[in-house]
Amino acid sequence: MEKVIEVLRRQHMRSGLYGLGERIRILLFGREADKGLIFRLFIYIVLIETAYLYLNPIFYMISTMVKGLSDLLDPTVNWIPKTIYWGHLKEAWTSLNYPVSFGVSASLSLAASLIQLIACAMAGYAFARLKFPFKKFWFACLIFTFIIPPQVTVLPLILMYREVGWVDTYFPMIIPTLFGHGLKGALYVIIYRQFFSVLPKELEEAAKIDGASIYRVFFKVMLPIATPAIVVVFLFSFVWNWNDSYFPMMFLFKMQDVPLSIALAKAATAASTEEGKIFAQSLEMARSFLSVMPPLVLYMFTQRWFVEGVERTGLVE
Repeated sequence: MEKVIEVLRRQHMRSGLYGLGERIRILLFGREADKGLIFRLFIYIVLIETAYLYLNPIFYMISTMVKGLSDLLDPTVNWIPKTIYWGHLKEAWTSLNYPVSFGVSASLSLAASLIQLIACAMAGYAFARLKFPFKKFWFACLIFTFIIPPQVTVLPLILMYREVGWVDTYFPMIIPTLFGHGLKGALYVIIYRQFFSVLPKELEEAAKIDGASIYRVFFKVMLPIATPAIVVVFLFSFVWNWNDSYFPMMFLFKMQDVPLSIALAKAATAASTEEGKIFAQSLEMARSFLSVMPPLVLYMFTQRWFVEGVERTGLVE
């Protein structure tokens, strides 16, 4: 009887050791390849390093723009200033004429984005669902307009806009968006086309059986379910129009109320020598911070819908 008890005790100890080893293995490597602790640590390390690469310039910008003279002259002050100095930010606000420049940039970017939402959606739906003559040819032309550098077409555009009296007006940034063009318009059409092409055709067929026209099908059935594509297009269009300085510089020669991107370039070019080399970098960082802050705030509130929209529109493929 004692021998039987001893054998059972040894078997129990072996099974306990084996169970402990199995639990440790599952903890480290997981039951699946992407569930273990080691894999998660590796992912976190990669994400932290990637986040640092993107956030480091922003942290450096903020740290530099709030440094006073004593911190700028102190070689021991690298990231964290000893005192917070707001003078650079106030001077950058004045030199950029920030309220006016911000209003112009926000108005132009918002108007162009909202118009491109509808115009590019209609073009993308047509390329994805409708049948019309030379459909592949026109889509090839759309791709062609996307890959042509803007420097190739800017001179003919300037001459054309001068003939119709649109130079030194905001029309060159707004009117092209009515026709699904504008800044990066071809890309937005492609995004909508990709999204509409994977939707089931039963949605349109059911609406047509009920007597809906093609316009009613688009505005009442297809467009409301295109929220992921709408979010992606809106953010892309808004940020690119906000940051664009090339086309506004080509068309707005003599205007005083210019977008923030142009005001930033003019302020950097016309910086007086009285600022001194010590404060030049701090002022540049303050102006850059005022310029990039609105898109960053917008993305902070819309990042969840943006990521979902990128996944559902096929941009990650």
